[in-house]
Amino acid sequence: MNITTETVKEIDGVKLHQIKTDKYKTNTIVWKMKAPLSKDTVTLRALLPHVLESSSAAYPTTAKLRAYLDELYGASLYVDLSKKGEYHIISMTIEMANEKFLSDQTPLLRKAFELLSELLLHPLSNNGAFDREVVESEKRTLKQRIQAVNDDKMRYANLRLVQEMCKDEAYALHVHGELDDLPLITESSLYHYYEKALAEDELDLYMIGDIDTNEVEQYVRELLPLKTRPIKEASIARANDLIEPETIKEEQDVKQAKLNIGYRTGITYGDPEYSALQIFNGIFGGFSHSKLFINVREKASLAYYVASRLESHKGLLMVMSGIDNNSYGQATSIIEEQLEEMQKGAFTEEEITQTKAVIQNQMLETMDTARGVAEVLYHNIVSQQKMDLTEWMNGMEAVTKEDIITVAKKVQLDTIYFLHGKEVQK
Repeated sequence: MNITTETVKEIDGVKLHQIKTDKYKTNTIVWKMKAPLSKDTVTLRALLPHVLESSSAAYPTTAKLRAYLDELYGASLYVDLSKKGEYHIISMTIEMANEKFLSDQTPLLRKAFELLSELLLHPLSNNGAFDREVVESEKRTLKQRIQAVNDDKMRYANLRLVQEMCKDEAYALHVHGELDDLPLITESSLYHYYEKALAEDELDLYMIGDIDTNEVEQYVRELLPLKTRPIKEASIARANDLIEPETIKEEQDVKQAKLNIGYRTGITYGDPEYSALQIFNGIFGGFSHSKLFINVREKASLAYYVASRLESHKGLLMVMSGIDNNSYGQATSIIEEQLEEMQKGAFTEEEITQTKAVIQNQMLETMDTARGVAEVLYHNIVSQQKMDLTEWMNGMEAVTKEDIITVAKKVQLDTIYFLHGKEVQK
């Protein structure tokens, strides 16, 4: 099954990925900048894409930039930050109509590349500094974004589990940076970091749509003249064979307690056992037919929600649940029992088949959008793999019950984090 074909070409400092398809009536450019997570740069890096997105030399206000996007038949522009393993990734996406479907033959694709070049290479700046007003405005917004995590106790519990579980690892850093760093960032220090990132980050550009590949290559050469650079490898922390599990309990004024449990698997995206790990996770806690959902939520009525997820590039498995303050002991026991059941092979071929189908349908749904295609293919860059989607699907289909039991036995408890209210029984 050939789902999509990707051609990759190195052009100076940019790795150009072209996915030529007539599936969409739009053309989508996804720009990725990857660097190792670092406490020294995490907040600068979290602020940078929002400053770049807000204005440029040619479009010095957000209103002028948005008005120009409207002129391009309502083109859209957005930025995003993500954390994949020990890497911090900036994304910038421009999506525009394909001029093939318009009566007006405005060269929209070229204009989109010109806009990307403008935003990346010609930001609103003067004498080695970004515009002060823009930086201060985006700092205020970033502060709100960081503080919002404390107000959302589900996200807060996820963050605290990772901070405790990975306390000596770069992965513990929050994707949006640290509040304490914000007052120290100036328009000059941010501009200095911008120059460094543009010179040193690993750069990938995904072009998805019904396009002329030679034309796209020409635009990249002409409009994104960047220099080659050595790839910076993140320092990957691997778990020891022997883990001493920790339990962290935190009291706050919450009505619904959060029980989050972190496990190490030692398996990451691209590893031979990764497909089996995905199916293990689906049966264990990933979907509504999973053991955690049925036994913790449905049968025992202990959880308002319960699920598990994988951090594909870090080899972590996280269980997240919302429970009553006094259900800690019973909930942890049932979760532990479900893992033991998986390790014993107490699941059926029907569950395996159902889980494979759900995972494959999820993947096909993701591939229905151009941004989804870029995100899926980008896993290969982070993991330094060359797995295409046909291989991925075939690998998933080939997983056996024995494979799942083998990976289940590699899952080791690392940290239990329990956020509870003041009424909890001691």
